[in-house]
Amino acid sequence: MIPAMSAVAVRSHRRRSSSWRGPAGGSAAALRWGRFVAMGAVAVVILVAGVWGSWGAAQHVMLTKGRERGTVAVARCDGGWCAGRYAPVSAGSTARARVVIEDSVAVRVGGRYAVVLKPGSDEAVRSGPAGVLLAWVPLGGALLLASVVVAGGLGRVRAGWVLAGSGVALLTAAFLTM
Repeated sequence: MIPAMSAVAVRSHRRRSSSWRGPAGGSAAALRWGRFVAMGAVAVVILVAGVWGSWGAAQHVMLTKGRERGTVAVARCDGGWCAGRYAPVSAGSTARARVVIEDSVAVRVGGRYAVVLKPGSDEAVRSGPAGVLLAWVPLGGALLLASVVVAGGLGRVRAGWVLAGSGVALLTAAFLTM
């Protein structure tokens, strides 16, 4: 307190300065709100894209009722796809001389894998726990990417750590099942 000012004047000055926001107060709040909405939309789009990318294979692996299930013995791989003989396991499924499965680090020539056939095609998708986890790998990557947006762009650090931990857990589990 300045010696020349009375205690009443100091209290009055503090009250006015703390309640006055100035002309930039409203626009700063609008900018913060706009950033929150924009970063929230980016995080949601990333997560939706991860689910969308995963669902193409996951629906066949997780919803197997009425689908042809069996095993494929991989004979050769070429151009991103592997092919082999299909042996049925489920009732109503027929043996096939050749089905294709996506070439990935989880598929090797000479290996035998449990698969589910996509309806109306000769394309197979890995089934079982490994197939479920491999199908959701794109979501794991999306969780990691969204965690950066949530923690940095939205300022929600705890939520970002939860998303990152979920993504790492999913990717690690998928890696370990291969």
